[in-house]
Amino acid sequence: MKIGVLALQGAVAEHIQILNKLDVNASAVRLASQFRGLDGLIIPGGESTTIGKLLQDYEMLEPLREMARSGFPVFGTCAGMILLAKTASALPYQTLGLIDMEVERNGFGRQVDSFEADLSIPELGDIPFHGVFIRAPVITRVLNGAQVLCTYNGKPAAIRQGKALACAFHPELTDDTRFHKYFLTMIEEEDAAKGNN
Repeated sequence: MKIGVLALQGAVAEHIQILNKLDVNASAVRLASQFRGLDGLIIPGGESTTIGKLLQDYEMLEPLREMARSGFPVFGTCAGMILLAKTASALPYQTLGLIDMEVERNGFGRQVDSFEADLSIPELGDIPFHGVFIRAPVITRVLNGAQVLCTYNGKPAAIRQGKALACAFHPELTDDTRFHKYFLTMIEEEDAAKGNN
């Protein structure tokens, strides 16, 4: 399995480190041509405006959107979640529009409001997942077809739709590999489905 981590800006090395812990072949992706041969892509946390601008400047937005709509698995954390949304407040660039949700940037607060919390995520088992929220976005509206995986204070904090997965927190900043494993399981399900066709 080969997973790319979008390396335009943000917590790239941390995601690659987690994937390496899971014995996954991980690579930094800076050009649209590097999407070829990947089994999935992670869009890391960082500055959503910067990542959105560079996706457009490097002509990566449309190729990635088309691949994802054809079933290519994509996982977005924090800023990555913003870019996966149908709409994102105050974002001056296009999103990928892969998950039927509306997102408010910095909805959980600014840098000084960053916090950590234990989250109940049934798909990951009974042990709570320690969520690190840094200038985290809030999902303000969930539309048709999206599945909320967990909430914090009544607000959705992780969500999935088809082969797109997103969370408001930073699983790559913990030693817990379960969220990344969940993404890998989504990819394996996709591969199995293709094999049965």
